[in-house]
Amino acid sequence: MHPFFKGFVFAFQGMRTLLKEERNARFHAFVTLLLLPLACYYPISQVEWLFVILCIGLVFSAEAFNSALERLANRIQADYDPLIGQAKDLAAAAVLILSIASAAIGLIIFTPHFLHTLGL
Repeated sequence: MHPFFKGFVFAFQGMRTLLKEERNARFHAFVTLLLLPLACYYPISQVEWLFVILCIGLVFSAEAFNSALERLANRIQADYDPLIGQAKDLAAAAVLILSIASAAIGLIIFTPHFLHTLGL
């Protein structure tokens, strides 16, 4: 197999590992599976679609980086180390910050549609 295509194989293996082994990634996947039908149902604009897709991609990417950092840190130092603990906490904070920002963007995009549906 050409090395270019092998890269895709490895990336898909990583995605499978992420969804199989990381609870938070499965939660993000669940939210994504709820969100995409809403995005298809409501008439969101192309720019809003871009924000939705970008947020989904960024949250999953941050989750993957966080998981990779945790695995590397655990491999380097199995015993508790305060600096490694801080690095892992900072990576988790990055995912949380991005998730909160994405949720806010989702609310900005979808709240007017929900209110319109409710007749408000």
